[in-house]
Amino acid sequence: MNDAPPQSPCINICVMHPRHGICAGCYRTLDEIACWGGMSPQERRDVIDMLPARKPLLKKQRGLSAQKTLRD
Repeated sequence: MNDAPPQSPCINICVMHPRHGICAGCYRTLDEIACWGGMSPQERRDVIDMLPARKPLLKKQRGLSAQKTLRD
């Protein structure tokens, strides 16, 4: 097992979905984002492993509909 800490999944699209409480860019919660620097490599891997399951919670749309989706 590699003990090197995984890099942050942040892609600099930092918009929190108010209903789901996850970032629209990296799919992490505010707590996960705030604690990232202090997490062990295994804790970071655990968070990264959960991210793909969160992606479907946020519908990707364009234009005004996208803004409405993020507010919902």
